[in-house]
Amino acid sequence: MKHILYSAAILSAALTTTGCESLDYAPGNQMSGETFWQTEEHARQAAIGMYAAMKADWCFGLDFTFDMCSDIADGVSPWADVSRGSSFSSASGGVQNHWQYLYELVHRCNTVIRNVAAMPISRETIDCVTGEAKFLRALAYFRMLNCWGGVPYYDESCDINESFASLDSPRSSADELRRHIIDDLTEAIEKLPVRHSAEDLGRATKGAAYALRGKVYLYDRQWTDAISDFEEIVYDRNAAYGYELHPDYDGLFRLYNGQHSPEMIFSIQSIDDNTAGYALNIVGYFGNKSTMRLIAGNSIVPSTALVDMYENSDGSEFNWDDRFPGYSDGGPSLRREYLSVAIDQGSTKVTDLLQCDTTKVMDAYRLRDPRLNLNVITPYSHYLGTDAGSNPMDKQFVLADASKGGSPMEAMAFIRNSEGWNSYFWRKWIPTGNLDGYWGEYNRTPYEFPLIRLGDVILMLAEAYNETGALDKAIAEVNMVRKRVAMPELNNGSPWLDVKSAEEMRRRIQRERAFELAGEGHRYWDLRRWGMLEQSVKDATDIFGDLMYTRTYQPRHEVWPIPLVELERNRNLTQNEGW
Repeated sequence: MKHILYSAAILSAALTTTGCESLDYAPGNQMSGETFWQTEEHARQAAIGMYAAMKADWCFGLDFTFDMCSDIADGVSPWADVSRGSSFSSASGGVQNHWQYLYELVHRCNTVIRNVAAMPISRETIDCVTGEAKFLRALAYFRMLNCWGGVPYYDESCDINESFASLDSPRSSADELRRHIIDDLTEAIEKLPVRHSAEDLGRATKGAAYALRGKVYLYDRQWTDAISDFEEIVYDRNAAYGYELHPDYDGLFRLYNGQHSPEMIFSIQSIDDNTAGYALNIVGYFGNKSTMRLIAGNSIVPSTALVDMYENSDGSEFNWDDRFPGYSDGGPSLRREYLSVAIDQGSTKVTDLLQCDTTKVMDAYRLRDPRLNLNVITPYSHYLGTDAGSNPMDKQFVLADASKGGSPMEAMAFIRNSEGWNSYFWRKWIPTGNLDGYWGEYNRTPYEFPLIRLGDVILMLAEAYNETGALDKAIAEVNMVRKRVAMPELNNGSPWLDVKSAEEMRRRIQRERAFELAGEGHRYWDLRRWGMLEQSVKDATDIFGDLMYTRTYQPRHEVWPIPLVELERNRNLTQNEGW
């Protein structure tokens, strides 16, 4: 999809369906049949407009940020209302924006489906572009289903040019909406190719449609149908899809400048030749203040719950008290003794280790599941950031006792948190140095970002197997994911890795998904579908156990409120229970 991204700006005029449920609408005569919708290239450009809408921040371009609504990340933006609960309402900006931009994608897809059907071009192109539009429409409606339940359903019979002022359909039921989604994906499977040519990398494929349909089935607990779809692409049942687990877990999240992995089933491409505007802003949320001298970083950080969740390297459960006696009950003051050092006023060097054995502290993190240190910058480990001139510069993450000396400064030797928290930092997705000069702007991250990847699908397949009583098959799938990072397999003879029941396996899968998919935005949706959201909501605390902010839970938080502005615009809408 390289060229799709290059051309997205050109298409803003040619495919302006920016009137959705709430976007401002400016009719564009570029979309008339006399000037557009005539050639193979026009069909291709129409597809570009859909993908441009899909990767917009408030559509799917901020998917990684949803982890802050779960137990594995803490943050201040962009979902503070949803995450903290106390101010979560029908007037929350993120709730309104997500609704608005998802419908923008729906209406762009509808415009393409309606117009491409009558174009004087090859049937192959018509089918392919239609399949892509059906896939993307299903993707948008599936997210709406997970946020709000049933929502108004508009298909290609709704012409936004004619109907913008009267978009007043009532809500479809959740079951009706799910049927529409399944129908779209079934048709997409029929029409889409197994793969596109290299220049169209990133466009929806038959495998992506199978994976998404399997996920829809899984969320609805239709285990057998989910298994069928997942097996199709994991085991190449009827086609050579060619998906494989990337051999290097860390490298999978550092694919830039045209690199691609066969693990990516449907991903957002970020190839932009160092030009602003065509890459996701992951660093702006996940980066630390030493990342390209980021003006404000750390708005989302890994939680202490995530870090403490990772197993020891032998697969046994990690416990801080095994490393530092009394750690769990000792409170913040004792933890500071164990973990803090003093640094100089210039923030250039450690001046006194105090009571801290830094080797022992590092061992508490590095003698664990390798994914911990690949996903998280942990205390006393190093990170290649940049100096004031954006030149590569080694930085260390220290926990500095301010009463004994200076405080960390990103301009010098140490990383600091812009929120004033003693929290962890993300390593996953965060570029090192300046990527040998390729990377020039902190507000974009030029990596391929997966919305669906094979590691995720394998774990969903394991879940579906487990729920149908196929425990051995479930274990085999999970072990495939663990073997990539050299973690010991389940049922390998170690008593702490024994799995004897579906319930035990269920807990294993839930944890494995957190280990594997941290920083990719899946955890919030997983917790909700598992009925585990309430038990996951705890106050956000830092490494020492000090409070960062409070979180609250109410039963109504399980389903988002319909945005207030939409209720005012469409009097046929009804609000979700409790809101």
